[in-house]
Amino acid sequence: MLDRIDRANRQDPHQEVVDGQSLPREYAYSLHMTRWLFAIEEAPSERMQIACRAQHIERWRLPRSDYPEGRKDYYEWRQACGRMHGRRAAEIMAECGCAPDECARVETILTKRELRNDPDTQLLEDVACLVFLERYFSRFYEEKPDYDWEKWLRIVRRTWGKMSPRGHEAALKLAGQLPEHLQTLLGEALA
Repeated sequence: MLDRIDRANRQDPHQEVVDGQSLPREYAYSLHMTRWLFAIEEAPSERMQIACRAQHIERWRLPRSDYPEGRKDYYEWRQACGRMHGRRAAEIMAECGCAPDECARVETILTKRELRNDPDTQLLEDVACLVFLERYFSRFYEEKPDYDWEKWLRIVRRTWGKMSPRGHEAALKLAGQLPEHLQTLLGEALA
């Protein structure tokens, strides 16, 4: 099943360089998600491995540019992506012979409808936040020179607020690897 998800993500026309190797972007993202899942969860369930691998499945099919700029439209896009990822993962699972309740469960995790009430959904969110901090935060910061310091503080605080204590602990360990200006930002946001 993970191979089916990987095949879908390898179709991404966009590339990301990881350790000097160019990979399809959403495939690379799924590998980052899987690595962090195993870093913070000793023996992750198959369900969580599937959810992490499918977190951005075929995301290029619903580009951010299809939605207007602005926070409200960004959240609409994110929700549409979550629904699409959930549906696509459930389809692949069903095609691989998974029980309907397992397909529905992974779909629910990926839509994040139960973020604060469901441990699996919270684990997925922790992993996604850790991947963002490690792999994408620095680049995102550089791509948004128009954002002022206060906006960055809000972004960091919102990200932090979505994480569990376990996610916080892993993020604090990771923080020392961030560039100095992002360490300063993180420190101020959490003070």
